[in-house]
Amino acid sequence: MIRSDIIKTLIPVLKDELVVCNIGLPSQELHMMGDQPSNFYMLGTMGLASSIGLGLALTQKERVIAIDGDGSILTNLGTLPTIANNVADNFILLIIDNGSYGSTGDQATYAGKKTSLAAVASACGCDTVIECQAEDTAATLQAAKDSGKMTIIVAKCESGNIPVPVIELDGPVIKHRFMEEVKRKNA
Repeated sequence: MIRSDIIKTLIPVLKDELVVCNIGLPSQELHMMGDQPSNFYMLGTMGLASSIGLGLALTQKERVIAIDGDGSILTNLGTLPTIANNVADNFILLIIDNGSYGSTGDQATYAGKKTSLAAVASACGCDTVIECQAEDTAATLQAAKDSGKMTIIVAKCESGNIPVPVIELDGPVIKHRFMEEVKRKNA
């Protein structure tokens, strides 16, 4: 399975959840397969989906799921100790680890070599860290939702991309509709 296969299996699990999605192809795949106003698509800031997701979870009661990639986590590695030291039981970080920078040409990441992001997250102090195979991602995410505990999931998959259209919504529209969903859910 590749990242887009995982995202396709996640659509029912993500229904009506607050989702912050990684820049580039992951956001485009999520938009194409399961657009909803409660999805916040990152359009221009690599490495910040996890940080934005945590910040949002810390400031309101609803669950927040951040979908990030191994390349993005590696560009903002400081996010893992920040998450570990600011526990928000309404936060789930799903790292789709395909061992590559998928949106920029599938160059190999260190997570595709010797670096285990699950081990790094645990070493940073994250209490609940689960590594799973691609085909188990949806069930693992559902179990994390059911647990009510902050969870870091590292889903291992193959590198590869599918053709996807560009997201035609501009940044202010994405932000506005997402913030309206946050307000609605927290009313």
